[in-house]
Amino acid sequence: MKLSIHKIEMKKLLIILLSICSYASAQTVSKVWVADNGNNTYKNPVVNADYSDPDAIRVGDDFYMISSSFTHIPGLPILHSKDLVNWTLIGHALKRQPPFEYFSTVQHGGGVWAPSIRYHNNEFYIYYPDPDFGIYLTKAKKINGPWSEPVLIEAGKGLIDPCPLWDDDGKVYLVHAYAGSRAGIKSLIVVKELNKEGTKVISDPVMVFDGRVTDPTLEGPKFYKRNGYYYIFAPAGGVSTGWQLVLRSKNIYGPYERKVVMDRGLTPVNGPHQGAWVNTQTGEDWFLHFQDKDAYGRVVHLQPMKWVNDWPVIGVDKDGDGKGEPVLVYKKPNVGKSYRVATVADTDEFNSTSMSLQWQWQANPQQYWAMPTASGFLRMFSVLKADSMPSAWYYPNILAQKTPADEFTATAKISFQPKWEGERFGLIVLGVDFAYISVVKKQDGNYLSFASCRDADKKTKETVQDGEKLNSKDIYFRVKVSSGAVCEFSYSEDGNSFKTVGEKLTAKPGRWVGAKVGLFFTRQNKTNDSGVTDVDWFRIEK
Repeated sequence: MKLSIHKIEMKKLLIILLSICSYASAQTVSKVWVADNGNNTYKNPVVNADYSDPDAIRVGDDFYMISSSFTHIPGLPILHSKDLVNWTLIGHALKRQPPFEYFSTVQHGGGVWAPSIRYHNNEFYIYYPDPDFGIYLTKAKKINGPWSEPVLIEAGKGLIDPCPLWDDDGKVYLVHAYAGSRAGIKSLIVVKELNKEGTKVISDPVMVFDGRVTDPTLEGPKFYKRNGYYYIFAPAGGVSTGWQLVLRSKNIYGPYERKVVMDRGLTPVNGPHQGAWVNTQTGEDWFLHFQDKDAYGRVVHLQPMKWVNDWPVIGVDKDGDGKGEPVLVYKKPNVGKSYRVATVADTDEFNSTSMSLQWQWQANPQQYWAMPTASGFLRMFSVLKADSMPSAWYYPNILAQKTPADEFTATAKISFQPKWEGERFGLIVLGVDFAYISVVKKQDGNYLSFASCRDADKKTKETVQDGEKLNSKDIYFRVKVSSGAVCEFSYSEDGNSFKTVGEKLTAKPGRWVGAKVGLFFTRQNKTNDSGVTDVDWFRIEK
Protein backbone atom coordinates (compact mmCIF):
# COMPACT_ATOMS: atom_id res chain seq x y z
CA MET A 1 0.00 0.00 0.00
CA LYS A 2 2.82 2.41 0.93
CA LEU A 3 4.55 1.61 -2.36
CA SER A 4 1.37 2.43 -4.35
CA ILE A 5 0.95 5.74 -2.53
CA HIS A 6 4.61 6.49 -3.14
CA LYS A 7 4.20 5.83 -6.88
CA ILE A 8 1.12 8.08 -7.04
CA GLU A 9 2.94 10.90 -5.25
CA MET A 10 5.97 10.52 -7.52
CA LYS A 11 3.69 10.68 -10.57
CA LYS A 12 2.07 13.87 -9.25
CA LEU A 13 5.51 15.34 -8.61
CA LEU A 14 6.63 14.43 -12.13
CA ILE A 15 3.56 16.16 -13.63
CA ILE A 16 4.26 19.28 -11.55
CA LEU A 17 7.91 19.30 -12.61
CA LEU A 18 6.97 18.91 -16.27
CA SER A 19 4.54 21.81 -15.94
CA ILE A 20 7.22 23.96 -14.32
CA CYS A 21 9.73 23.04 -17.02
CA SER A 22 7.17 23.85 -19.72
CA TYR A 23 6.43 27.23 -18.14
CA ALA A 24 10.13 27.94 -17.67
CA SER A 25 10.79 27.05 -21.29
CA ALA A 26 8.09 29.47 -22.41
CA GLN A 27 9.61 32.22 -20.23
CA THR A 28 13.25 31.66 -21.19
CA VAL A 29 15.20 34.76 -22.22
CA SER A 30 17.26 34.38 -25.38
CA LYS A 31 20.91 33.45 -24.90
CA VAL A 32 22.00 35.25 -28.06
CA TRP A 33 20.29 38.68 -28.08
CA VAL A 34 18.71 40.83 -25.35
CA ALA A 35 17.88 44.47 -26.13
CA ASP A 36 17.40 45.54 -22.51
CA ASN A 37 20.80 46.54 -21.07
CA GLY A 38 19.53 46.31 -17.49
CA ASN A 39 20.56 49.88 -16.62
CA ASN A 40 17.52 51.78 -17.93
CA THR A 41 18.97 51.82 -21.44
CA TYR A 42 18.41 49.60 -24.47
CA LYS A 43 20.29 48.72 -27.63
CA ASN A 44 18.97 48.37 -31.14
CA PRO A 45 17.57 46.29 -32.65
CA VAL A 46 14.94 45.73 -29.97
CA VAL A 47 13.88 42.61 -31.93
CA ASN A 48 16.87 41.12 -33.73
CA ALA A 49 14.76 38.93 -36.00
CA ASP A 50 12.92 39.23 -39.31
CA TYR A 51 9.70 40.99 -38.28
CA SER A 52 9.55 43.19 -41.34
CA ASP A 53 7.26 46.14 -42.09
CA PRO A 54 6.23 46.55 -38.43
CA ASP A 55 3.12 48.41 -37.35
CA ALA A 56 2.24 49.01 -33.72
CA ILE A 57 -0.33 50.52 -31.37
CA ARG A 58 -0.80 51.10 -27.66
CA VAL A 59 -4.01 49.98 -25.94
CA GLY A 60 -4.00 51.02 -22.30
CA ASP A 61 -0.69 49.88 -20.84
CA ASP A 62 0.02 47.35 -23.60
CA PHE A 63 1.88 47.75 -26.87
CA TYR A 64 1.10 45.43 -29.77
CA MET A 65 3.15 45.03 -32.93
CA ILE A 66 2.45 43.07 -36.12
CA SER A 67 4.54 42.45 -39.21
CA SER A 68 4.55 41.01 -42.71
CA SER A 69 4.58 37.22 -42.95
CA PHE A 70 4.44 36.66 -46.71
CA THR A 71 3.60 32.96 -47.24
CA HIS A 72 4.80 31.69 -43.86
CA ILE A 73 2.02 30.12 -41.78
CA PRO A 74 0.75 30.83 -39.20
CA GLY A 75 0.86 34.39 -40.49
CA LEU A 76 0.46 37.94 -39.22
CA PRO A 77 2.54 37.50 -36.06
CA ILE A 78 1.45 39.52 -33.02
CA LEU A 79 4.09 40.72 -30.54
CA HIS A 80 3.47 42.29 -27.14
CA SER A 81 5.45 44.63 -24.92
CA LYS A 82 4.90 46.72 -21.83
CA ASP A 83 7.83 49.09 -22.45
CA LEU A 84 8.60 48.98 -26.23
CA VAL A 85 11.95 47.27 -25.53
CA ASN A 86 11.10 43.82 -24.18
CA TRP A 87 8.94 42.04 -26.77
CA THR A 88 7.40 38.57 -26.80
CA LEU A 89 5.52 36.75 -29.54
CA ILE A 90 1.97 36.09 -28.29
CA GLY A 91 0.08 34.80 -31.32
CA HIS A 92 -0.89 35.06 -34.97
CA ALA A 93 -3.97 36.55 -36.60
CA LEU A 94 -3.82 34.25 -39.64
CA LYS A 95 -3.97 30.49 -39.08
CA ARG A 96 -4.29 29.71 -42.80
CA GLN A 97 -3.85 31.97 -45.78
CA PRO A 98 -6.59 32.52 -48.37
CA PRO A 99 -7.11 31.49 -51.11
CA PHE A 100 -6.42 28.26 -49.23
CA GLU A 101 -5.72 25.97 -52.18
CA TYR A 102 -3.41 28.50 -53.84
CA PHE A 103 -1.30 28.83 -50.70
CA SER A 104 -1.13 25.08 -50.09
CA THR A 105 1.99 25.24 -52.26
CA VAL A 106 5.00 27.50 -51.74
CA GLN A 107 4.51 30.96 -53.27
CA HIS A 108 7.75 32.74 -52.41
CA GLY A 109 7.35 36.51 -52.16
CA GLY A 110 3.55 36.51 -52.19
CA GLY A 111 1.04 36.49 -49.37
CA VAL A 112 0.94 39.02 -46.52
CA TRP A 113 2.84 42.21 -47.29
CA ALA A 114 3.00 45.27 -44.99
CA PRO A 115 -0.09 45.19 -42.70
CA SER A 116 -1.53 47.73 -40.28
CA ILE A 117 -3.21 47.32 -36.90
CA ARG A 118 -5.66 49.70 -35.22
CA TYR A 119 -7.98 49.59 -32.19
CA HIS A 120 -11.43 51.10 -32.78
CA ASN A 121 -14.77 50.73 -30.97
CA ASN A 122 -13.26 48.10 -28.63
CA GLU A 123 -12.08 45.94 -31.54
CA PHE A 124 -8.72 45.22 -33.11
CA TYR A 125 -8.57 45.71 -36.89
CA ILE A 126 -5.78 44.33 -39.08
CA TYR A 127 -5.71 45.37 -42.73
CA TYR A 128 -3.24 43.43 -44.83
CA PRO A 129 -2.44 43.36 -48.54
CA ASP A 130 -1.89 40.40 -50.80
CA PRO A 131 -0.27 41.87 -53.93
CA ASP A 132 -1.89 39.21 -56.15
CA PHE A 133 -5.43 39.30 -54.75
CA GLY A 134 -6.17 42.56 -52.95
CA ILE A 135 -6.67 44.09 -49.51
CA TYR A 136 -8.05 42.01 -46.62
CA LEU A 137 -9.47 42.80 -43.19
CA THR A 138 -9.51 40.56 -40.11
CA LYS A 139 -10.92 41.64 -36.71
CA ALA A 140 -10.98 40.47 -33.10
CA LYS A 141 -12.41 41.75 -29.82
CA LYS A 142 -9.35 40.43 -27.97
CA ILE A 143 -5.76 40.52 -29.17
CA ASN A 144 -5.42 36.75 -28.69
CA GLY A 145 -8.47 36.16 -30.87
CA PRO A 146 -10.41 34.54 -32.19
CA TRP A 147 -9.67 36.52 -35.35
CA SER A 148 -12.36 36.67 -38.02
CA GLU A 149 -11.95 35.02 -41.40
CA PRO A 150 -10.27 37.57 -43.68
CA VAL A 151 -12.68 39.66 -45.76
CA LEU A 152 -11.51 40.98 -49.13
CA ILE A 153 -12.41 44.69 -48.89
CA GLU A 154 -11.05 45.42 -52.37
CA ALA A 155 -9.89 42.95 -55.00
CA GLY A 156 -7.07 43.83 -57.36
CA LYS A 157 -3.45 43.22 -58.28
CA GLY A 158 -0.73 45.46 -56.89
CA LEU A 159 -2.76 47.07 -54.08
CA ILE A 160 -0.36 47.10 -51.14
CA ASP A 161 0.37 48.48 -47.68
CA PRO A 162 -3.09 49.66 -46.50
CA CYS A 163 -3.75 51.68 -43.35
CA PRO A 164 -7.14 53.01 -42.12
CA LEU A 165 -8.09 56.24 -40.41
CA TRP A 166 -11.37 56.92 -38.58
CA ASP A 167 -11.95 60.65 -38.93
CA ASP A 168 -13.63 62.98 -36.44
CA ASP A 169 -16.78 63.25 -38.60
CA GLY A 170 -17.34 59.48 -38.59
CA LYS A 171 -16.00 58.86 -42.07
CA VAL A 172 -13.44 56.09 -42.63
CA TYR A 173 -10.52 56.31 -45.03
CA LEU A 174 -7.81 54.01 -46.30
CA VAL A 175 -4.36 54.97 -47.56
CA HIS A 176 -2.32 52.54 -49.65
CA ALA A 177 0.44 52.22 -52.25
CA TYR A 178 1.01 50.18 -55.43
CA ALA A 179 3.44 47.36 -56.22
CA GLY A 180 5.17 48.00 -59.53
CA SER A 181 5.67 44.28 -60.08
CA ARG A 182 1.90 43.74 -60.29
CA ALA A 183 0.34 47.13 -61.04
CA GLY A 184 2.92 48.46 -63.49
CA ILE A 185 3.12 51.71 -61.48
CA LYS A 186 4.71 52.50 -58.12
CA SER A 187 5.76 55.32 -55.76
CA LEU A 188 2.19 56.62 -55.62
CA ILE A 189 0.12 57.13 -52.46
CA VAL A 190 -3.68 57.13 -52.75
CA VAL A 191 -6.59 57.65 -50.35
CA LYS A 192 -9.97 55.93 -50.64
CA GLU A 193 -13.12 56.06 -48.56
CA LEU A 194 -14.44 52.98 -46.77
CA ASN A 195 -17.94 52.23 -45.57
CA LYS A 196 -18.62 53.02 -41.91
CA GLU A 197 -17.88 49.40 -40.92
CA GLY A 198 -14.48 49.59 -42.62
CA THR A 199 -15.26 46.42 -44.57
CA LYS A 200 -15.51 47.76 -48.13
CA VAL A 201 -13.94 50.42 -50.35
CA ILE A 202 -16.71 52.76 -51.55
CA SER A 203 -14.82 55.35 -53.61
CA ASP A 204 -12.33 55.63 -56.42
CA PRO A 205 -8.71 56.41 -55.47
CA VAL A 206 -7.49 59.98 -55.05
CA MET A 207 -3.76 60.36 -55.62
CA VAL A 208 -2.38 62.41 -52.74
CA PHE A 209 1.34 62.13 -53.51
CA ASP A 210 3.52 61.11 -56.45
CA GLY A 211 7.01 60.24 -55.26
CA ARG A 212 8.51 59.02 -58.51
CA VAL A 213 10.89 61.99 -58.83
CA THR A 214 11.76 62.97 -55.26
CA ASP A 215 10.97 59.73 -53.40
CA PRO A 216 11.28 56.64 -55.60
CA THR A 217 9.95 53.33 -54.23
CA LEU A 218 7.53 55.20 -51.98
CA GLU A 219 5.42 52.62 -50.13
CA GLY A 220 4.28 51.40 -46.70
CA PRO A 221 2.13 54.43 -45.71
CA LYS A 222 0.70 54.82 -42.20
CA PHE A 223 -2.19 57.23 -41.53
CA TYR A 224 -2.49 59.52 -38.45
CA LYS A 225 -4.22 62.74 -37.38
CA ARG A 226 -2.81 65.29 -34.92
CA ASN A 227 -3.48 68.97 -34.20
CA GLY A 228 -5.74 69.29 -37.23
CA TYR A 229 -3.17 67.79 -39.62
CA TYR A 230 -3.47 64.52 -41.50
CA TYR A 231 -0.10 62.73 -41.52
CA ILE A 232 1.12 59.98 -43.81
CA PHE A 233 4.35 58.34 -42.64
CA ALA A 234 5.96 56.45 -45.53
CA PRO A 235 9.36 54.98 -46.39
CA ALA A 236 11.06 55.89 -49.65
CA GLY A 237 14.32 55.31 -51.48
CA GLY A 238 14.40 51.52 -51.31
CA VAL A 239 14.36 48.89 -48.59
CA SER A 240 18.08 48.88 -47.78
CA THR A 241 19.03 52.41 -48.86
CA GLY A 242 16.09 54.70 -48.16
CA TRP A 243 14.76 57.26 -45.72
CA GLN A 244 11.66 58.01 -43.66
CA LEU A 245 9.29 60.47 -45.28
CA VAL A 246 6.36 62.25 -43.64
CA LEU A 247 3.57 64.03 -45.53
CA ARG A 248 1.07 66.42 -43.90
CA SER A 249 -2.04 68.31 -44.92
CA LYS A 250 -5.06 70.04 -43.37
CA ASN A 251 -7.22 68.25 -45.95
CA ILE A 252 -7.36 64.47 -46.13
CA TYR A 253 -7.00 64.55 -49.92
CA GLY A 254 -4.17 67.08 -49.83
CA PRO A 255 -2.23 68.77 -51.17
CA TYR A 256 0.40 67.31 -48.84
CA GLU A 257 3.66 68.92 -47.75
CA ARG A 258 6.74 66.71 -47.75
CA LYS A 259 9.60 66.33 -45.27
CA VAL A 260 12.35 63.75 -44.68
CA VAL A 261 12.35 63.16 -40.92
CA MET A 262 15.00 60.42 -40.58
CA ASP A 263 17.78 58.94 -42.65
CA ARG A 264 20.93 56.93 -42.04
CA GLY A 265 23.13 59.90 -41.28
CA LEU A 266 26.55 58.77 -40.07
CA THR A 267 25.26 55.56 -38.48
CA PRO A 268 25.63 51.93 -39.64
CA VAL A 269 21.83 51.57 -39.71
CA ASN A 270 21.03 51.36 -43.43
CA GLY A 271 17.60 52.23 -44.84
CA PRO A 272 16.04 53.17 -41.49
CA HIS A 273 12.34 53.43 -42.29
CA GLN A 274 8.84 51.95 -42.46
CA GLY A 275 7.10 51.54 -39.19
CA ALA A 276 4.82 52.98 -36.57
CA TRP A 277 4.47 56.04 -34.37
CA VAL A 278 3.33 55.20 -30.84
CA ASN A 279 3.15 57.22 -27.62
CA THR A 280 3.46 56.19 -24.00
CA GLN A 281 1.10 56.78 -21.10
CA THR A 282 3.51 59.49 -19.91
CA GLY A 283 3.30 61.44 -23.18
CA GLU A 284 6.53 60.34 -24.89
CA ASP A 285 6.61 59.67 -28.64
CA TRP A 286 8.50 56.75 -30.20
CA PHE A 287 8.91 55.18 -33.63
CA LEU A 288 9.38 51.48 -34.45
CA HIS A 289 10.91 50.65 -37.83
CA PHE A 290 12.98 48.03 -39.62
CA GLN A 291 16.53 47.76 -40.91
CA ASP A 292 17.27 45.36 -43.76
CA LYS A 293 20.17 43.08 -42.75
CA ASP A 294 20.28 40.88 -45.84
CA ALA A 295 20.40 37.21 -44.79
CA TYR A 296 19.23 38.09 -41.27
CA GLY A 297 16.09 39.75 -42.59
CA ARG A 298 14.46 43.01 -41.55
CA VAL A 299 15.03 43.59 -37.85
CA VAL A 300 13.12 46.01 -35.62
CA HIS A 301 14.58 49.22 -34.16
CA LEU A 302 13.11 51.70 -31.68
CA GLN A 303 13.74 55.45 -32.08
CA PRO A 304 12.90 58.40 -29.88
CA MET A 305 10.60 60.90 -31.59
CA LYS A 306 9.55 64.47 -30.90
CA TRP A 307 7.34 67.07 -32.55
CA VAL A 308 8.81 70.38 -33.76
CA ASN A 309 6.50 72.88 -35.48
CA ASP A 310 3.97 70.08 -36.10
CA TRP A 311 6.58 67.91 -37.84
CA PRO A 312 7.94 64.71 -36.30
CA VAL A 313 11.69 64.34 -35.82
CA ILE A 314 12.70 60.68 -35.54
CA GLY A 315 15.96 59.58 -33.93
CA VAL A 316 18.53 62.15 -32.79
CA ASP A 317 18.82 65.44 -34.67
CA LYS A 318 22.48 66.32 -34.09
CA ASP A 319 22.67 69.33 -36.40
CA GLY A 320 19.19 70.75 -35.75
CA ASP A 321 17.97 70.52 -39.34
CA GLY A 322 14.75 68.74 -38.40
CA LYS A 323 15.97 65.37 -39.66
CA GLY A 324 17.11 62.69 -37.23
CA GLU A 325 19.37 59.68 -37.46
CA PRO A 326 18.99 56.33 -35.67
CA VAL A 327 20.25 55.65 -32.15
CA LEU A 328 22.22 52.53 -31.29
CA VAL A 329 21.89 52.83 -27.48
CA TYR A 330 19.37 55.04 -25.72
CA LYS A 331 17.43 55.48 -22.50
CA LYS A 332 14.36 53.28 -22.24
CA PRO A 333 10.88 54.73 -22.73
CA ASN A 334 9.14 56.08 -19.64
CA VAL A 335 6.02 53.96 -19.22
CA GLY A 336 5.53 54.68 -15.52
CA LYS A 337 7.17 51.53 -14.16
CA SER A 338 9.83 48.89 -14.93
CA TYR A 339 9.19 45.48 -16.43
CA ARG A 340 11.15 42.24 -16.57
CA VAL A 341 13.51 41.38 -19.41
CA ALA A 342 11.76 39.41 -22.15
CA THR A 343 12.57 38.23 -25.67
CA VAL A 344 10.91 36.45 -28.55
CA ALA A 345 11.27 32.68 -28.00
CA ASP A 346 13.90 30.80 -30.00
CA THR A 347 14.80 27.63 -28.05
CA ASP A 348 12.08 24.95 -27.85
CA GLU A 349 12.11 21.96 -25.52
CA PHE A 350 8.81 20.68 -27.01
CA ASN A 351 7.35 20.17 -23.54
CA SER A 352 4.01 21.75 -24.41
CA THR A 353 0.99 20.19 -26.12
CA SER A 354 0.74 23.27 -28.35
CA MET A 355 3.23 24.33 -30.98
CA SER A 356 5.56 27.10 -29.88
CA LEU A 357 4.74 30.33 -31.65
CA GLN A 358 8.10 30.98 -33.33
CA TRP A 359 7.61 28.09 -35.77
CA GLN A 360 6.11 28.62 -39.22
CA TRP A 361 5.51 26.43 -42.27
CA GLN A 362 6.32 27.55 -45.82
CA ALA A 363 2.70 27.14 -46.97
CA ASN A 364 -0.72 26.26 -45.56
CA PRO A 365 0.05 23.07 -43.61
CA GLN A 366 -1.64 19.73 -43.26
CA GLN A 367 -2.26 18.78 -39.64
CA TYR A 368 -0.38 15.49 -40.02
CA TRP A 369 2.97 17.08 -40.90
CA ALA A 370 3.90 17.45 -37.22
CA MET A 371 2.17 17.01 -33.89
CA PRO A 372 3.13 18.06 -30.36
CA THR A 373 2.80 15.45 -27.64
CA ALA A 374 2.48 15.29 -23.86
CA SER A 375 5.66 13.21 -23.77
CA GLY A 376 8.20 15.99 -24.26
CA PHE A 377 8.85 15.75 -28.00
CA LEU A 378 7.48 16.88 -31.36
CA ARG A 379 6.61 14.03 -33.69
CA MET A 380 7.15 14.76 -37.39
CA PHE A 381 5.84 12.59 -40.23
CA SER A 382 7.36 12.25 -43.66
CA VAL A 383 5.68 14.09 -46.53
CA LEU A 384 5.78 12.99 -50.17
CA LYS A 385 8.26 15.09 -52.15
CA ALA A 386 6.83 15.83 -55.57
CA ASP A 387 9.04 14.88 -58.52
CA SER A 388 8.54 18.41 -59.87
CA MET A 389 10.47 19.91 -56.95
CA PRO A 390 14.10 20.47 -57.97
CA SER A 391 15.15 21.39 -54.42
CA ALA A 392 14.07 22.01 -50.82
CA TRP A 393 13.28 25.61 -51.82
CA TYR A 394 9.85 24.28 -52.83
CA TYR A 395 9.11 22.12 -49.76
CA PRO A 396 5.94 23.37 -48.03
CA ASN A 397 6.64 21.20 -44.97
CA ILE A 398 9.75 22.96 -43.69
CA LEU A 399 9.09 23.91 -40.08
CA ALA A 400 11.31 26.95 -39.59
CA GLN A 401 11.99 29.97 -37.44
CA LYS A 402 13.69 33.31 -37.97
CA THR A 403 17.38 33.82 -37.20
CA PRO A 404 17.62 35.40 -33.72
CA ALA A 405 21.04 37.11 -33.88
CA ASP A 406 24.07 37.70 -36.09
CA GLU A 407 25.92 34.85 -34.38
CA PHE A 408 24.34 31.77 -32.81
CA THR A 409 24.36 27.98 -32.75
CA ALA A 410 21.23 25.91 -33.39
CA THR A 411 21.20 22.27 -32.28
CA ALA A 412 18.39 19.73 -32.66
CA LYS A 413 18.23 16.38 -30.90
CA ILE A 414 16.18 13.89 -32.91
CA SER A 415 15.17 10.24 -32.94
CA PHE A 416 14.99 9.03 -36.56
CA GLN A 417 12.56 6.11 -37.00
CA PRO A 418 11.95 5.70 -40.73
CA LYS A 419 9.64 3.15 -42.30
CA TRP A 420 10.52 3.48 -45.98
CA GLU A 421 13.69 3.63 -47.99
CA GLY A 422 14.32 7.22 -49.08
CA GLU A 423 12.76 8.88 -46.03
CA ARG A 424 14.94 11.86 -45.12
CA PHE A 425 15.04 14.17 -42.10
CA GLY A 426 17.08 17.34 -42.20
CA LEU A 427 18.18 20.56 -40.51
CA ILE A 428 18.24 23.39 -43.05
CA VAL A 429 19.25 27.02 -43.40
CA LEU A 430 16.85 28.18 -46.10
CA GLY A 431 17.24 31.09 -48.52
CA VAL A 432 17.84 31.46 -52.25
CA ASP A 433 21.17 29.83 -51.40
CA PHE A 434 20.69 27.05 -48.86
CA ALA A 435 22.26 23.99 -47.30
CA TYR A 436 21.13 21.19 -45.03
CA ILE A 437 22.42 18.22 -43.10
CA SER A 438 20.18 15.14 -43.11
CA VAL A 439 19.81 11.46 -42.36
CA VAL A 440 18.31 9.20 -45.03
CA LYS A 441 17.17 5.58 -44.87
CA LYS A 442 18.82 3.29 -47.40
CA GLN A 443 18.44 -0.44 -47.96
CA ASP A 444 21.16 -1.38 -45.48
CA GLY A 445 20.72 1.35 -42.87
CA ASN A 446 20.62 5.07 -42.16
CA TYR A 447 23.20 7.37 -43.72
CA LEU A 448 24.34 10.93 -43.15
CA SER A 449 23.99 13.35 -46.06
CA PHE A 450 24.81 16.97 -46.86
CA ALA A 451 23.20 19.04 -49.59
CA SER A 452 23.56 22.58 -50.87
CA CYS A 453 22.05 24.74 -53.58
CA ARG A 454 22.82 28.11 -55.13
CA ASP A 455 20.18 30.30 -56.79
CA ALA A 456 17.37 27.97 -55.77
CA ASP A 457 14.80 30.51 -56.96
CA LYS A 458 16.02 29.83 -60.51
CA LYS A 459 15.12 26.14 -60.15
CA THR A 460 18.73 25.06 -59.65
CA LYS A 461 19.08 21.47 -58.45
CA GLU A 462 20.71 20.50 -55.18
CA THR A 463 24.23 19.09 -54.93
CA VAL A 464 24.17 16.10 -52.58
CA GLN A 465 27.14 14.55 -50.77
CA ASP A 466 26.58 11.17 -49.16
CA GLY A 467 28.24 10.53 -45.84
CA GLU A 468 28.90 7.71 -43.43
CA LYS A 469 26.52 5.12 -42.06
CA LEU A 470 25.06 6.02 -38.68
CA ASN A 471 24.84 3.56 -35.81
CA SER A 472 22.17 5.21 -33.66
CA LYS A 473 18.65 6.41 -34.31
CA ASP A 474 19.38 9.27 -31.90
CA ILE A 475 21.24 12.06 -33.70
CA TYR A 476 22.23 15.64 -32.93
CA PHE A 477 22.22 18.04 -35.88
CA ARG A 478 23.90 21.44 -35.51
CA VAL A 479 24.52 24.60 -37.49
CA LYS A 480 26.84 27.32 -36.24
CA VAL A 481 26.13 30.75 -37.72
CA SER A 482 28.99 33.25 -37.60
CA SER A 483 29.21 36.94 -38.49
CA GLY A 484 28.30 37.52 -42.11
CA ALA A 485 25.76 34.66 -41.97
CA VAL A 486 28.46 32.02 -42.53
CA CYS A 487 26.96 28.64 -41.62
CA GLU A 488 28.86 25.48 -40.66
CA PHE A 489 26.99 22.19 -40.22
CA SER A 490 27.93 19.29 -37.94
CA TYR A 491 26.43 16.22 -36.29
CA SER A 492 26.95 13.93 -33.32
CA GLU A 493 25.66 10.56 -32.13
CA ASP A 494 26.46 11.18 -28.46
CA GLY A 495 25.76 14.91 -28.07
CA ASN A 496 29.35 15.67 -27.09
CA SER A 497 31.64 15.07 -30.04
CA PHE A 498 30.50 16.86 -33.21
CA LYS A 499 31.89 16.22 -36.71
CA THR A 500 31.78 18.95 -39.33
CA VAL A 501 30.26 18.04 -42.70
CA GLY A 502 30.07 19.77 -46.08
CA GLU A 503 31.33 23.15 -47.12
CA LYS A 504 30.40 26.35 -45.33
CA LEU A 505 27.33 28.20 -46.55
CA THR A 506 27.08 31.97 -46.71
CA ALA A 507 23.36 32.31 -46.15
CA LYS A 508 21.25 34.46 -48.44
CA PRO A 509 17.78 35.88 -47.88
CA GLY A 510 14.70 34.36 -49.42
CA ARG A 511 12.13 36.36 -51.37
CA TRP A 512 11.61 39.51 -49.20
CA VAL A 513 12.52 37.49 -46.09
CA GLY A 514 15.68 36.60 -44.22
CA ALA A 515 17.15 33.13 -44.16
CA LYS A 516 15.36 30.73 -41.83
CA VAL A 517 16.54 27.77 -39.76
CA GLY A 518 14.28 24.76 -39.83
CA LEU A 519 13.48 21.06 -39.94
CA PHE A 520 11.88 18.88 -42.60
CA PHE A 521 10.95 15.24 -43.17
CA THR A 522 10.28 13.90 -46.68
CA ARG A 523 9.75 10.62 -48.49
CA GLN A 524 9.85 9.49 -52.13
CA ASN A 525 7.10 6.87 -52.29
CA LYS A 526 3.31 7.14 -52.23
CA THR A 527 2.01 5.17 -49.28
CA ASN A 528 -0.74 5.11 -46.69
CA ASP A 529 1.66 5.41 -43.76
CA SER A 530 4.81 7.22 -42.69
CA GLY A 531 7.92 6.81 -40.65
CA VAL A 532 8.40 9.23 -37.78
CA THR A 533 11.09 11.48 -36.39
CA ASP A 534 10.77 12.66 -32.81
CA VAL A 535 12.38 16.03 -32.11
CA ASP A 536 13.36 16.07 -28.45
CA TRP A 537 14.52 19.70 -28.43
CA PHE A 538 15.79 22.57 -30.56
CA ARG A 539 18.19 24.91 -28.77
CA ILE A 540 19.62 28.29 -29.70
CA GLU A 541 22.87 29.12 -27.90
CA LYS A 542 26.02 31.18 -28.38
